[in-house]
Amino acid sequence: RINERNITSEMRESFLDYAMSVIVSRALPDVRDGLKPVHRRILYGLNEQGMTPDKPYKKSARIVGDVMGKYHPHGDSSIYEAMVRMAQDFSYRYPLVDGQGNFGSMDGDGAAAMRYTEARMTKITL
Repeated sequence: RINERNITSEMRESFLDYAMSVIVSRALPDVRDGLKPVHRRILYGLNEQGMTPDKPYKKSARIVGDVMGKYHPHGDSSIYEAMVRMAQDFSYRYPLVDGQGNFGSMDGDGAAAMRYTEARMTKITL
């Protein structure tokens, strides 16, 4: 059976439902730990890979690929951008990722491509 609906009202209702879902589930940090899902998944992936501060750095592309393949199926660029921000001492009071390489600057210079940078967890994340 086909139900006829006005496309304008259907789009308005459906978009509002979708927008609220995205805001609640992905865009706002969780009150319990202050992390968005992508940040939590990055830290979980680093922990699962054993990327503690006492271990050697690992290529960011490898970390991003692992997180995308196992926990965050939304694309590598969003994961890498979140990880870059977590490594910037001018973006976070206490960086959650210890990055090696060019992770950008306060002047607006972007980070290097993920194939050139390396990362691991910081002590505060343990």
